[in-house]
Amino acid sequence: MGPMELLNQSQNSEFILMGLTSFKDVEFLLSGLFSVTYVLTLLGNLLIVVTVFFTPNLNTPMYFLLGNLSFVDMNLASFATPKMIVNLARNRKTISFAGCFTQIFLLHFLGGVEMVLLVSMAYDRYVAICKPLHYMTIMSKKVCVLLVVISWFSGLLHSGLQLPFVVSLPFCGANVVDSIFCDLPLVTKLACTDTYFVQIVTVANSGMISISCFIILLVSYSLILRTIGKHSSTGQSKAHSTLTAHITVVILFFGPCIFIYVWPFSNHSVHKFLAVFYTIVTPILNPIIYTLRNNEMKTAMRKIWRSFVISREET
Repeated sequence: MGPMELLNQSQNSEFILMGLTSFKDVEFLLSGLFSVTYVLTLLGNLLIVVTVFFTPNLNTPMYFLLGNLSFVDMNLASFATPKMIVNLARNRKTISFAGCFTQIFLLHFLGGVEMVLLVSMAYDRYVAICKPLHYMTIMSKKVCVLLVVISWFSGLLHSGLQLPFVVSLPFCGANVVDSIFCDLPLVTKLACTDTYFVQIVTVANSGMISISCFIILLVSYSLILRTIGKHSSTGQSKAHSTLTAHITVVILFFGPCIFIYVWPFSNHSVHKFLAVFYTIVTPILNPIIYTLRNNEMKTAMRKIWRSFVISREET
């Protein structure tokens, strides 16, 4: 039997996820809490998607991009949370080899999509506030669709460039991932070979897209805030409120990303907390932030709800 055949036979067929805590009562409580949060996340983001695409008044570039962001958040909340909830109720928290790398692919794919989509939303606000007379010309329907396509392509490229390096690694020893789901930095450590190059690729790829998008967003919003500061009016006050919501989402999303991928292999407790925040908390905060601070969205949601209630009564 050749060396490659021996290596294939010794490959791990599954990974063990350590979870968040060793206390079963706490895990049971977290399982219920995550289940409720997950359902609310899906319903909240689905409501935004339905509201945006079925309300003529919201047929604008900003809401078109917001609807796409909510769709991405629904998927980002779903790539690991259902498995996480099931594992919290089990003594042996396992995930198959294929399932583990599917989680890694979806995490970086959807995360990359959301990063570029947030940059697109910042560009939309920049044009709307700094170049209002040319807004509808610049942010045409074709441009909006192109920005969304670029976002999805960027996410695919981001995930596709680094995943092959990790999939090809031999995993023949330890198979315990000290987290609640599979992610590149922690899984890479388990390979039974030198992974220094792969770690560099991971940090360079994930770190570069996180920091570059974050810097672009900071510059964009700085220019926008400076423009708002020069014009004090009711319209600018509304723009300032919208921007506050955008900036809040950006900080909450990029903070954990930069910490995890620019400073990987740090304190595992902090990594677990950020992983939960990134996959469970952030997707539900987006609909809360964007709807509670947006009167147009709240009005449109009320109209859709009234239409739904009336249609139910008629049937």
